[in-house]
Amino acid sequence: MATFDIPNIVQSLHEARLSWRQAQRRASEPGGREFPSRDALSEVIESLKGVLFPMRLGPPDLRQESEDFHVAHALDAALHSLLKQVRLELKYNAALTSVAGATERDIEHGALAATRTFAAALPAIRTLLDSDVLAAYQGDPAARSVDEVLLCYPGVLAMIHYRLGHQLYVLGLPLLARIVAELAHGATGIDIHPGATIGAGFFIDHGTGVVIGETAVIGERVRVYQAVTLGAKRFPTDAEGNLQKGLPRHPVVEDDVVIYAGATILGRITLGKGAVIGGNVWLTHDVPPGGRIAQAESREGAFANGIAST
Repeated sequence: MATFDIPNIVQSLHEARLSWRQAQRRASEPGGREFPSRDALSEVIESLKGVLFPMRLGPPDLRQESEDFHVAHALDAALHSLLKQVRLELKYNAALTSVAGATERDIEHGALAATRTFAAALPAIRTLLDSDVLAAYQGDPAARSVDEVLLCYPGVLAMIHYRLGHQLYVLGLPLLARIVAELAHGATGIDIHPGATIGAGFFIDHGTGVVIGETAVIGERVRVYQAVTLGAKRFPTDAEGNLQKGLPRHPVVEDDVVIYAGATILGRITLGKGAVIGGNVWLTHDVPPGGRIAQAESREGAFANGIAST
């Protein structure tokens, strides 16, 4: 029978955890879980998908006459579960930032207020998602129905997670928001930071490899293809050499812009309304409204329909 040196491994792991906590100045008092649960939040998001789109993403045996009953039951359970995760993040934030005088009562009040605000935003989120689904259907000749788009398109799945995660982000719950975003990233290969601002009717075609940074601002009716990056050009540091966080460092994309596959757009630049960015372009400067950018070698190839190199 095989045997393993379990006691020594357990002791070594204990010492590694202790060393890490001491280095990070974490509390050593015994207690329960300090951080939100990725698994619990995944269950919340799955339930909320069924709340937002009950007949398409809800239970397979659901009937229209019982839609409201299902939504009420699922929403109540999801919000109570979410409240627990919000409470954990607020406790974690208070400890991390050493908020003076933050009591259990303050944290409970804040968690309940944030969860109620999140719940109240769900109808508006559903409306935004309807615009995203419609944009995908109208923008893809291969789409046969809006139902196919909602059920099958990875870009729409990523946007459901983004819209929910963004609401958590603006409520001051960045850790929960990032978990929601990373669940979609793992499933689709689409990496949208929940801090990004994205207008209605956003369509990601194919989607794999798309990256949208935290401070990106995207207008309405924007379309991007696979492997597009809206990233930062540089990362400013402070006097001690530490990265300065939160500074605007990602592109601003105005309404009705199209960005084709493989384009890399870096820095706090602006793509003007109606601009078209060709595939595999590396861009670090502003583009005026209606501008057309493409690789020089592509003038008479795939973009011979009026897109000029600049």
